[in-house]
Amino acid sequence: MMTRAPGWLLDLTGGQTPYADAWTLQRGALGARQAGGIPDVLILLEHAPVVTLGRSARRANLLVAPDALAARGIDLFEVERGGDVTYHGPGQLVGYPILDLRALNEDVVRFMRMLEESIIRTLDAFGLTAARARGFPGVWVGDSKIAATGVAVKRRVTMHGFALNVTTDLDAFTVINPCGLGRPVTSMARLLGHPLEVAEVGRVYARQFTEVFGIALEPTSRPTVEQSFAQEAALGSH
Repeated sequence: MMTRAPGWLLDLTGGQTPYADAWTLQRGALGARQAGGIPDVLILLEHAPVVTLGRSARRANLLVAPDALAARGIDLFEVERGGDVTYHGPGQLVGYPILDLRALNEDVVRFMRMLEESIIRTLDAFGLTAARARGFPGVWVGDSKIAATGVAVKRRVTMHGFALNVTTDLDAFTVINPCGLGRPVTSMARLLGHPLEVAEVGRVYARQFTEVFGIALEPTSRPTVEQSFAQEAALGSH
């Protein structure tokens, strides 16, 4: 694929980002991208423990009561992405591509296959063979899910994205039926037999994202991204 116009890479790995904070950041970037005020953006981060319910979520797949989640320090959010119930937490690489789908002829299915491909290539770089599972979203190693995917598209721009288990505490998934599938989850650390740094996996992922999507990512800072929100808001008020 030919390289498109440069995009931004906002790498927030190395600390835990509360879900509400990242959600606000995504929505700001979404609005700025819709207005053409910023290029495509890939946000990479780790979340503090949280369970999210997508548009098609069934409450039965949340296996503990919300107050029990809170007692364990796990937040709960209902969000606009597709899919069912998902857990995010420390040791997990979360990626939020804020992309204008017009570059892909507004083909959401193609975008999802490319997102999966970027994850599969990342795992291959670490010596892990992963694949899609027909009829089941995400990325799989054997019968175990290693990455969840779920996106929303607003006025031709994507938000939400994927969560790749790097060194995630897999016991945390016992509070949910992941994505409503009743199948096991795994992590890179479990499969490789040694820990990894989420930031290292993020750097490899960014390279694979560039190759798959043809976007030349340039590192940026959160203040730079948030300044663009303010500029768009100021323009919109005139």
